[in-house]
Amino acid sequence: MVAGVIAGERIRALAGGAVPGIAVLVTGPEGVRAAGAAGFADVAGQVPASPGMVCPWFSMTKIVTATVAVRLAERGVVDLDAPVAGHVPALRQVRPPQWADRITARHLLSHSAGLANPIPVRWVHPADQPAPDPGAFLHGLLARHGRLRFEPGARSSYSNLDPLVLAAALATATGKSFTELVGDEILGPLGMAATAFTYTPQARPRAAVGYHRRLSPMRLLLPRWVIGEPAGRWISLRPFLVDGPAYGGLVGPADELARFLQLHLRDGELGGNRILSAEATAAMRRITVRGRRYDLGLGWFRPASQRDADPPFVEHLGGGAGFYNLIRIYPTRGTGIAVMGNVTKYHIDAVARLALAD
Repeated sequence: MVAGVIAGERIRALAGGAVPGIAVLVTGPEGVRAAGAAGFADVAGQVPASPGMVCPWFSMTKIVTATVAVRLAERGVVDLDAPVAGHVPALRQVRPPQWADRITARHLLSHSAGLANPIPVRWVHPADQPAPDPGAFLHGLLARHGRLRFEPGARSSYSNLDPLVLAAALATATGKSFTELVGDEILGPLGMAATAFTYTPQARPRAAVGYHRRLSPMRLLLPRWVIGEPAGRWISLRPFLVDGPAYGGLVGPADELARFLQLHLRDGELGGNRILSAEATAAMRRITVRGRRYDLGLGWFRPASQRDADPPFVEHLGGGAGFYNLIRIYPTRGTGIAVMGNVTKYHIDAVARLALAD
């Protein structure tokens, strides 16, 4: 099929003009319906943004983590409703222990485990240096943030610790590292060769530079080595990777993100590869737990402020220093959208509504 073109001027206007570069792909079950880009992936080098530009996924990675967990559950490798404490020694630090011992994979997927949500702004390392050991990283985080905020299952409250604990449980249950699991269960079967937990040789030439507003005080929170050269009203950020793969570590091009979106629009199958059953794919989107900011399914969420949205949707944001992304599905319309932009913040919700445009 021939995809339509979304004009760059339209994308930039919806984003508020406050983004160096942005890529958008509107997708249906049959494939990409429309795509477009605006601005620059690299301002200094005047490299145009494109649907193939590579960005960190940040928290959109959590949908991949959730998809792996549900896939393994369908195969009987893990039980979403069984306590995970036996698979995650780091949970022995969590208090009160009688609550911690009841945390299940389903709680972790729906952000209803009660874990704290420490700010992950310094959970990064230079892209050309090795990541910290996942087990040691999680152990240190839970040592500092070990008190549960509420009883597991009582409500939902978003936490970056949830997918890290879940990944540790999956790794123990399978005998594989979490990054291996994602490659074997998702990226390989879907042909996402340029997406990984690092900048692959295929991805590196298309990597977008991340930018942050020069006058924003948030840049003072970033490690000094991340700050690069100024570019007009922006400061550039040197390439980095996050320390916790399962909560936000994937890096890849927008067009491969659209393939993952298409998988969920096709009820768990793509290119002859059945990743999830149709029932499991629908269950991931089904909202089961309400929270103050987000209502959660299994990975997917909707903003609490959008409970009455017409048509309804589920999504996942992926925001952090230098990049802001979104993947959204409108189930009743059979359409979705992937958005990637290389600045810390812009009007991403307005851009996401392009999924409903004629």
